[in-house]
Amino acid sequence: MEDKTLIELKTKIQNKEISSYELTKFFLNRIKKIDPKLNAFITVTENDSLKKAKKIDSEIAKGNINPLSGIPIAQKDIFCTKGIRTTCGSKMLEDFISPYDATVVEKLDKAGMIIIGKTNMDEFAMGSSNETSYFGDVKNPWNLNCVPGGSSGGSAASVAARLIPCSTGTDTGGSIRQPASLTGICGIKPTYGRVSRYGMIAFASSLDQAGIFTRTAKDCAILLSHISGYDVKDSTSSKKEVPDYYKECTKKFEKMKIGIPEEFLDGLDSKVAEVFTESINIFKSNGCEIKKISLKNSKLGVSAYQVVAPAECSSNLSRFDGVRYGFRANDVKDIDELYKKSRSQGFGDEVKRRILIGTYALSTGYYDAYYLKAQKIRTIISKEFQNAFKEVDVIIGPTAPDCAFKLGEKLNDPIAMYLSDIFTVSTNLAGLPAISIPMGFKNKLPLGLQIIGNHFDESKILSLSNHYQNLTDWHMQKPDMLGET
Repeated sequence: MEDKTLIELKTKIQNKEISSYELTKFFLNRIKKIDPKLNAFITVTENDSLKKAKKIDSEIAKGNINPLSGIPIAQKDIFCTKGIRTTCGSKMLEDFISPYDATVVEKLDKAGMIIIGKTNMDEFAMGSSNETSYFGDVKNPWNLNCVPGGSSGGSAASVAARLIPCSTGTDTGGSIRQPASLTGICGIKPTYGRVSRYGMIAFASSLDQAGIFTRTAKDCAILLSHISGYDVKDSTSSKKEVPDYYKECTKKFEKMKIGIPEEFLDGLDSKVAEVFTESINIFKSNGCEIKKISLKNSKLGVSAYQVVAPAECSSNLSRFDGVRYGFRANDVKDIDELYKKSRSQGFGDEVKRRILIGTYALSTGYYDAYYLKAQKIRTIISKEFQNAFKEVDVIIGPTAPDCAFKLGEKLNDPIAMYLSDIFTVSTNLAGLPAISIPMGFKNKLPLGLQIIGNHFDESKILSLSNHYQNLTDWHMQKPDMLGET
């Protein structure tokens, strides 16, 4: 049952071949058995999810069925969930119970899905390896000594290990696509504004975007249709009509002109380059036109991102002060000491580092030198992408410069850690949609292929992804962490 796709499980429930209760219980048992090795979940909602499964089965028996009735899903622990704690992987919110649902959670609930738990993540989504969580490291199911990527590492690892058929994630600089690459699954970050950010605890508001993890492009397409759309509670959400992504994804494939940035190949690991070249040849042999392009300013993406994102995080995280909600320090003399101790004790090292960098970049005398200049580079990168899309339909490249690295390998080297996102941050700066799909292996660890589209071109990147998966079987490979076959 764990190898069934979302579409296959949906069909089984609708045909009454399996009940929602049986399916939910099955995945809960897998979590109990496997997650102690992975640490992918912070909270498992066993009682609540089984109660909801029984209720859904009762409704199905009456003929009342929603599009995704009875399908379990894991929510990244950055989405507010009414009555279920939302920690953001931080001591600061260890005991926070949200009084409302995020829009993404609400929409999936209306579609009939069942929250089975909240997944582990880098603290406040700050990290590329899922090693900054207050609740401990998440392990990669392909090799338990390696990282799963971050910040959505728990969501990615849970899908890769077949603990759940799908999960949500967020992507600020690559936090869906990079872990999808490192764990061998599909992860899509839609256009900025395509999905509401209401109830998604903010890291960097102009960069954050919610997305989906599944094992196939078709499953991504189904879920994306359900979470997309305008939300009056999010002023940055788009009113642009949401297409039927599944229909667009599965219709007859139309050959595309594919751009390959020269900069994505500079200094690339030889094995990653070899696997990527094989993917290019698959597209070529099936009629797609390959065109070399240049995104010369994309190399500045990491530098610009590491100014813009910390600046926004220093503003967003100022609300966590020990006064209104969240962790509060004891034994303080006055309000100033309450602020200092609560934030010093409640935040981890990486969060403190980014707050300090962001506050410095926004301070008098440095705003123009750093923040303003980073925003100018952001505009240049965005215009460069727009010029590229005048020549090509989509842009492809490796999702990450290498496969998963060892736990602890880059933890004390922030610069090396930040460079893990070198191929992904530019799309966030430009607000573009992108997906990572499996394209092969290096040293028995997965590698991801990134497909980038123009604004609101999710249909194109999903169509090309589905076409690729019809021609390959990389997405069908699974880790053998428990000796399962």
